[in-house]
Amino acid sequence: MAKANGRKKRDRGGIDVLPSGAVRVRVYAGIDPVSKRRHDLTQVIPAGPDAEKLAEEMRVRLLNQVYERRNPRTKATVNQLLDKYLSEADLEFNTLDVYKGYADKHIRPLLGGVKVGSLDAGIMDSLYAELRRCRDHCKNTKGQVDHRTTRKHECDARCRPHTCKPLAASTIRQIHFILYGALRRAVRWKWVTTNPIADAEPPAAPKGNPRPPTPEQAARIINEAFKDPDWGALIWLTMITGQRRGELCAIRWSHVDLDSGVLHLEKAIGQRSKKKWEKDTKAHQDRRITLDPETIELLREHKARARARAAALQLDLADDSFIFSLAPDGSTHLIPDSVTQRYGKLANRLGIKTTLHKLRHYSATELIAAGVDIRTVAGRLGHGGGGTTTLRAYTAWVSESDQRAAGSLASRMPIRPGAAPAPAITLTGLDPTSPYERIAVHLRTQIMEGILQPGLPIPPVKAIATEHGTSVSTAQRAVKLLDEWGLVEINSGRRTLVKYVALAASSTAARATNALNDQAQVSVGEERLLDLEVRQLGKPIAKFRANADPDSSKDLRQLLVGAIRRSGGDLADIGDYELAVSLAGSGDLRTTFVATR
Repeated sequence: MAKANGRKKRDRGGIDVLPSGAVRVRVYAGIDPVSKRRHDLTQVIPAGPDAEKLAEEMRVRLLNQVYERRNPRTKATVNQLLDKYLSEADLEFNTLDVYKGYADKHIRPLLGGVKVGSLDAGIMDSLYAELRRCRDHCKNTKGQVDHRTTRKHECDARCRPHTCKPLAASTIRQIHFILYGALRRAVRWKWVTTNPIADAEPPAAPKGNPRPPTPEQAARIINEAFKDPDWGALIWLTMITGQRRGELCAIRWSHVDLDSGVLHLEKAIGQRSKKKWEKDTKAHQDRRITLDPETIELLREHKARARARAAALQLDLADDSFIFSLAPDGSTHLIPDSVTQRYGKLANRLGIKTTLHKLRHYSATELIAAGVDIRTVAGRLGHGGGGTTTLRAYTAWVSESDQRAAGSLASRMPIRPGAAPAPAITLTGLDPTSPYERIAVHLRTQIMEGILQPGLPIPPVKAIATEHGTSVSTAQRAVKLLDEWGLVEINSGRRTLVKYVALAASSTAARATNALNDQAQVSVGEERLLDLEVRQLGKPIAKFRANADPDSSKDLRQLLVGAIRRSGGDLADIGDYELAVSLAGSGDLRTTFVATR
């Protein structure tokens, strides 16, 4: 369109012919918010007969991007974006350190020089493919070596030929969300108009596959841990509450109300290398966990030991002191990595392949197996999302719980008209060898003989354990075995009830009676749960509970030596000490062990 003076309006943008014959298209797009300089959109059209026509079409296309505000506003690179994003992100220290590590190792080497405006889903898919190929981003060079250290060294057998290993899917997802979050900020900062990787597809989230210890393994872990009562209390509390290790280390006595039986979790101990600090819990939310009577009693005993240690050094145990501490006055917390390492050594001694975090899985799966609803389990574990995370992580256990729920409902339904009577329960081939099996046989016999009436509760687990001189976990396994036999009904938050069932009492009853008689005979060499009191020159100095053979001088000497060491005594004076031995909960002295020098 011509102006009044007859001159043509100047077209926006420019087209330049390069010495090679190629054509460069330039369109002004404003001021770069990063460099504060002029920002031009440029494209180069290869030389050819239609180069000028294609250049004009490109100029129009770039102009439309500018008019519609779809053009990138900056020439900033991914490196510049990451620098700004990570310096301003409001992230917890540990998370920020992990993000910086992933950025330095995986993002910057592959995408650092790429312009932010050039990123798209295709580039991201190529990035994911490279990460799945080799986590070290090797160049497929023959003779490449994976060195044992990045420092100057002489190679040995630990420096091996390079083998490509893919990066875990969960790590690739984290890298995707680091870039996604950074580019979302770039949109807010007006570096780009849209998030260029919104359509990229990261690897699917891995399915939850928790591997908690079995009930038998859990019992072995508890028995081994309680050789040191303080360590045993820590492991017990972890199993009961399902706390994270940082939360466990941060508990203070002011967080526990032993009268009402409530544990208040509000802090955690963070650790990254040698740096340690107190922080909020992972989900940044306080939570209150109700404790069972046995755990309350265990914490009372633990507090009494802590007070005794402090008093022996003329120190006071403050209300805000840490529950688990190596300091006599509880002024310092345990180090999370040290707790993990000690638990790993315990598991290795027992030959169990597990980790401390799997005790959290144990707590969750046991609650779900007991029929506790997902929202309650999520609340105890500190999961956000109203139970979504819990449901995703423990899908298999939820399915099993649903099957048990269906069976429980069916057992409460009235008899269907015309249906055949329920078959009698016959437990053939029963040969109890383990303590929990003998306890189950004893309780089954009481049910068969009418001592335990249908519809009424069986004795509490703690009472069963005390009666048979075993740990609570062994008694719990016995009750679960009764449930598998269909003799009892386990209800969450209520007493376990005897079911209305028909019992076949022929040869099974005889076998049960024989097994019960065998159970009553305590053979020499059998481990029992014992109450032990250490005395020095007749004065009690420590009490604890452990599994051992009460007739084995070797076992008793080992327990006495360990107790003397924990109390700070000298083994040269072992003759001044004695060990009073009683069956757990009986209160009757079985023997007093005195070691020779």
